[in-house]
Amino acid sequence: MAHLLGAEALHLEYPTKVVLDSVSLGVNEGDRIGIVGRNGDGKSSLLALLAGRLRPSAGRVTVRNGVRMGLLDQGDTLDDADTVGHAVVGNTAEHEWAGNARTREVISYLLADLPWDSRLDTLSGGQRRRVALAQLLVGDHDVVALDEPTNHLDVEAITWLAGHLKRRWSASSGGLLVVTHDRWFLDAVCTTTWEVHDRIVEPFEGGYAAYVLQRVERDRQAGAVEARRQNLARKELAWLRRGAPARTSKPRFRIDAVNALIADVPEIRDKVALQSLAVSRIGKDVVDLLDVSVAFDSTEVLRHVKWLIAPGERTGILGVNGAGKSTLLGLVAGTTAPTTGRVTRGSTVRVTTLTQRLDGLTEHMGEPVRVMLAALRASYTVGAGPRAQELTPAQLLERLGFEPGQLWTTVKDLSGGQQRRLQLLLVLLDQPNLLVLDEPTNDMDTDMLAAMEDLLDSWPGTLLVVSHDRYFLERVTDQQYAILDGRLRHLPGGVEEYLRLRHEQDQPQSSRRASSAGAASSSRSTGPTGALLRAAQKELASLERRLTRLQEQLDAAHTALADHDHADYLGLADAMRRIGTLEAERDELETRWYEVSENAE
Repeated sequence: MAHLLGAEALHLEYPTKVVLDSVSLGVNEGDRIGIVGRNGDGKSSLLALLAGRLRPSAGRVTVRNGVRMGLLDQGDTLDDADTVGHAVVGNTAEHEWAGNARTREVISYLLADLPWDSRLDTLSGGQRRRVALAQLLVGDHDVVALDEPTNHLDVEAITWLAGHLKRRWSASSGGLLVVTHDRWFLDAVCTTTWEVHDRIVEPFEGGYAAYVLQRVERDRQAGAVEARRQNLARKELAWLRRGAPARTSKPRFRIDAVNALIADVPEIRDKVALQSLAVSRIGKDVVDLLDVSVAFDSTEVLRHVKWLIAPGERTGILGVNGAGKSTLLGLVAGTTAPTTGRVTRGSTVRVTTLTQRLDGLTEHMGEPVRVMLAALRASYTVGAGPRAQELTPAQLLERLGFEPGQLWTTVKDLSGGQQRRLQLLLVLLDQPNLLVLDEPTNDMDTDMLAAMEDLLDSWPGTLLVVSHDRYFLERVTDQQYAILDGRLRHLPGGVEEYLRLRHEQDQPQSSRRASSAGAASSSRSTGPTGALLRAAQKELASLERRLTRLQEQLDAAHTALADHDHADYLGLADAMRRIGTLEAERDELETRWYEVSENAE
């Protein structure tokens, strides 16, 4: 595939830190690359270097002649005096931009709720971010680089953005680079993952789930990564294989290898023990919303809501911005009064909310972390039943990614992600029995999200979560509800059902009937015939047997290479050539496996 841009021996250094050291990489036509790594390890810097916004200390970035690159960074560079419309389409005549299908789609999905002539200085930070994203997407770029594009987007907009980026170019053209903590988005869009860590950029094939698998295997073989991080990754991999729909399309013999790797990993949550502990801590009565309605200035936000929250319940709440999610949480927490209906609350219920603001940290901003910890609870119980263990606040912070030396850091000098984790620590040490999380994933990198999810797996109370991070929502909750037209609706089909219902809401009835009829006709006409299906399944079984034999030969070849006399250069060269031949044959068979598997389902 044609080369778009590349980096040669990039070195980026600041007075107190080396961020990247001798990094060489390339972006080709058709690449869809997700960039992950810990906060502060250089993900945004790498994007800025590739886009020409930042100059390296050494090395160079090369761009093919004529390649057009667009970058959405985390800074706000919009002109306050500009309007929404002018910021997005400039001076282009209305009949020109309105005649462009891509421009119409971007505007309708990202800016439908914003007045076209509004000045940008009247918008919120989230609204300005959507204007900046729309401004980039309506442009004609060969390479699009996005830094946290899902911030301030709801689940629907994130789903649309994933689909837009997959449709934007043909499979063999265009290039995408995206930095995001949204793991569902990474899986939906990306075919390659770059991990930025320890001054290097390490490539992995596939999206987030495939990256987790390869990282676990790398760590297992090398034996050089601490057990805690490896176990977290293995636990997340276990959830990916057991709890959610399969997010990889690896041949079955590789899936069997993954299952063997995680065979000894227990279920992510001991539901029976947690339920029992929740009942003992909170009783059988939690919070009941009985035919509750809420109106503000004669505008009804919630209508006739009935929700009986059970002890130990783990529920995610979905809804567009302004649907009433915060109002619903306010009813549960007791900070919002119903206009009609009743809210009853168990006598032992203690509600704590982790909000988007840094509540609880303000009074400690001038203190070192260790001083703040000294005034907190001496221990915290993690888990239930035989898995239960006592942790000190310092041990709990370590599980949340803090290093011992950071205990001497002043709270105000911590990064946004570290302050967010410290805020979570305060909430957990308060030992509430009903925990409400309002957009808890902001400023968290993927490793810290995994650590946070691990702690919530042992949460022995009732958990309510509002989040646009689909992966997080599905990972930590057992069921989802949605607020649709002011009413609370259970979603047995989860997020996918919510997206379908929202799509139906936005579609005229006649259009829905035509769409359903067309889909039914299409499904009847495009499915493989019985003979073709049997032939595909037969070839698939043959390919899997051949792949299994090839893998055994490769394992034996690698073992033989390790035992070979290193002074025998000719013999080593022959062994390496044999391994190369086997790997090429395996790759060819895998490509065929992917093609056949589409017709064997």
